[in-house]
Amino acid sequence: MNERIGIGERALRGAARGVTLVEVLIVVAIMAVISGGVTLVAFPLYKESRIKAAVIGCQQVKHAAELYQNLDATSDACPTMQDLINSKKIKGNQTDDPWGVAYRIDCATGEIRVKSAGNDRKFETQDDIDDGFRPADVARVKNF
Repeated sequence: MNERIGIGERALRGAARGVTLVEVLIVVAIMAVISGGVTLVAFPLYKESRIKAAVIGCQQVKHAAELYQNLDATSDACPTMQDLINSKKIKGNQTDDPWGVAYRIDCATGEIRVKSAGNDRKFETQDDIDDGFRPADVARVKNF
């Protein structure tokens, strides 16, 4: 009778032996491949979302600066971020872009323009973002 072991008994013996090191390594390798694939897909989307957030931030600061000039300004001088915060046109935590650099307000052309330094955190470079960005501009800057 010992010669004939049933299928149920074999399954119980197999379950009792545990997992081998090779099986654990295979599972870890599969998880590494999956996480690597997710990173390749998610990182460009994350980069693009930061650029879009910077564009929206530039537009909000520009709108606040225009409100300040139209309602609260005592001169034609370009408003500063501190002017916008003091007049409660913008909150103090909305002064930085997604990379942690303060937005720059420029009125040199007679029109209010707001810029973000972009991913390199330096102004006057190719990846600068401003309040007039279009979707094609987002795609262009994403590649830097």
